[in-house]
Amino acid sequence: MTTTTTPLLQVRGIQKSYGERVALHDASFDLWPGEVLAVVGESGSGKSTLLNAVAARSLPDAGSVQFQNRTGTLQEVYAMSEAERRLLARTDWGFVHQNAADGLRMDVSAGANVGERLMGLGERHYGRLRTTAQDWLQRVEIDPARIDEAPRAFSGGMRQRLQIARNLVTQPRLVFMDEPTSGLDVSVQARLLDLLRQLTRQMQLAVIIVTHDLAVARLLAHRMMVMQRGRVVESGLTDQVLDDPQHPYTQLLVSSVLQP
Repeated sequence: MTTTTTPLLQVRGIQKSYGERVALHDASFDLWPGEVLAVVGESGSGKSTLLNAVAARSLPDAGSVQFQNRTGTLQEVYAMSEAERRLLARTDWGFVHQNAADGLRMDVSAGANVGERLMGLGERHYGRLRTTAQDWLQRVEIDPARIDEAPRAFSGGMRQRLQIARNLVTQPRLVFMDEPTSGLDVSVQARLLDLLRQLTRQMQLAVIIVTHDLAVARLLAHRMMVMQRGRVVESGLTDQVLDDPQHPYTQLLVSSVLQP
């Protein structure tokens, strides 16, 4: 992690309800440059609701999300204009979906998927776009010779790696990941996790990753938050939380994984 006195992201008092159901209650945390934070909990615990609220994909009912801009100042995300948030989402932020098809354009080539974010920033030189796309395909372990193939021709694991390339090509500082390994075969999961660990370290990425898999959290995350019924019930260094859980719900989660 990069040493700094200002968090990259500061979240305070985020709340979200759907009718009478409180999906998220008073969630607060800081995220530092280069830090990977895992948000864990069972289905319905509020972890994806939190991710979407922080990533400005779903308006919270209350609370504040501040992001450190390039001058080092914290800026309120929900005070930005829609155009400013869109620019943030395709430059300093990335979002990796559980289902890669939600984060890709399935009917255009792999190269176009990677190059589209660069074109959104004004790059129009075809040669540079193609070379950059080929470089990124190689970085995520996709044969650059497949640059002109559409994602529909790719396996699930390859689509997920392509989605990662599409997000990282603009050198973001913060990436949101929603269950990025869910639904993949175990061997494919392991390969993808190794790639994610390598890229986050190389690029000093800050990441918020939502997962129900404690093994994913242990492998990737410096710190983790445990959620139950819309509340953060425990947080701390990943190994500390997993090796010595304090909250009864966290103890139950950990013990259920350890049971034969």
